[in-house]
Amino acid sequence: MSTPRVAGALAGRSLVLIPRVPSTFVPSLIFPIFSVVAFSGAFSAVANIPGFPVPKVIDWMLPMSIVQGAAFSGMTVGMGVARDLESGFFDRLLLGPVKPFGLIAGPMGAAVVRAVIPFVLVLPVGMLAGARLRGGIPGGLMLLLAAEGTALMGAGWAIGLALRAKSMQIAPLMQMGIFLAVFLSTAQVPLNVMTGWLHQVARFNPMTNILALSRQGFIGDVTWAQTWPGLIALAGGIVALSLFAVRGLRGLVP
Repeated sequence: MSTPRVAGALAGRSLVLIPRVPSTFVPSLIFPIFSVVAFSGAFSAVANIPGFPVPKVIDWMLPMSIVQGAAFSGMTVGMGVARDLESGFFDRLLLGPVKPFGLIAGPMGAAVVRAVIPFVLVLPVGMLAGARLRGGIPGGLMLLLAAEGTALMGAGWAIGLALRAKSMQIAPLMQMGIFLAVFLSTAQVPLNVMTGWLHQVARFNPMTNILALSRQGFIGDVTWAQTWPGLIALAGGIVALSLFAVRGLRGLVP
């Protein structure tokens, strides 16, 4: 079978699991909504800090929550690969007349589709709660682009771990990697109000540029200066983590 057909079939199989196995979808929806509610309430006074770029903290937290949800969408497809490895289904796929790359491309394609769901569901919730998309449609497109790219990164990370561990027990490490990448960046406050070691880590964390890409429509108009660093961070992360997944597959190919 051709690689596109194999990838499409595996992507469709992953999407079918959404209503059948809610645990493969719920985290990518619950975590963003929880983040919007929890952080927008607990951190509401942060917006009063001089230099904070938005009048309401929800404008800062909502894009981060959606991007985080997209990352978890990628993680859940990695959990699906781990489950297939435990059941022996993935071994049967390896013995079939398919190119191994299709076995990676399928779940990653499903992650792209899954990432649309938290975007579509969480964004209206945030807007009803008071968030304002000042950049209009271009700002929304930048948020969607950041979410989709982050979903691919999350999928590469999770699939690579699953192929190495061959067990669902690796799921906590998948989650930890995503949490560290997000919260050791400008997830909660901008760089100009950070101090100490967190400022240095966030400054060089690629997720900082990705979040800047996603947030610019909530801060003001979309600009190239805020866009290109995020695009480079996304491209580099997608390539690096896709290679991480592919290298994990090489150890399984008979």
